Amino acid sequence: MTWGRGLLGAGTLVVASLTTVLLVTGIVIPPTVSAIVVLGYAGIALAGVLFPRLAMFAPVVARLPGGRREIALTFDDGPDPTTTPMVLATLARFQARATFFVLGEKARAAPEVVRAIAAAGHAIGVHGDRHDRLLALRSPRRIREEIERAQAAVAQITGQTPRLFRPPVGLISPRTALAAKRLALVLLGWSVRGRDGLARAHPVAVERRVTRALRPGAIVLLHDAAERGGRVPAGVAALPAILAYAARAQLTCVPLSSLEPRPDHDRSLTSA
Repeated sequence: MTWGRGLLGAGTLVVASLTTVLLVTGIVIPPTVSAIVVLGYAGIALAGVLFPRLAMFAPVVARLPGGRREIALTFDDGPDPTTTPMVLATLARFQARATFFVLGEKARAAPEVVRAIAAAGHAIGVHGDRHDRLLALRSPRRIREEIERAQAAVAQITGQTPRLFRPPVGLISPRTALAAKRLALVLLGWSVRGRDGLARAHPVAVERRVTRALRPGAIVLLHDAAERGGRVPAGVAALPAILAYAARAQLTCVPLSSLEPRPDHDRSLTSA
């Protein structure tokens, strides 16, 4: 059991026990106390949605299995016909492999870029069909349809159906967890975040934020494209320095292909 699930379980137990006692004894508690209990429980659930590393509602991969000097660079919000090739060129220069979490609508618009990602040996996951920031609040059916459209887009281009999923903004609700379970997907989080998707982000700040937290097993969140528009994410310019640091630290950049579920694969690997 993860720490997040334990926290949710403890909160549920407290609320259930309190409710049972009140029903049995007939005691009436002040509205303020009731509000505190309800808000406290809601806060626990909200933390589970906002912080995927808690793995409160489903197993989430936030780090690589230990024991090796490996890290995983991951890129969200692409593909983009201008910025993604820049990232691919930098990765090739350092002989590094990465994982790209693509949006279905962008993949359909730039299939040649998706083919280039696959041809270079990088792993491909999905990030939804559109970048719906409220996807975690949608119905399980709508979430599933959103993921399936993205999977179909990649499968049509590469011949392979992605089984790795990072939700938009990383939000994982019970509904997200249910849709992912039904589709046999591995949910991905991160342990290091470059915050390069912000419009005000600067490459030097992104580089420093990533490198000072770079350790064996790290999964790094960067962006190969802007969520919307043609802005170049700061991580694109910061990537050479990040890769140079990883090389000096003798850290190998690997794709997340090994986490793809297989019939004989122990999915317990996907716990955070």
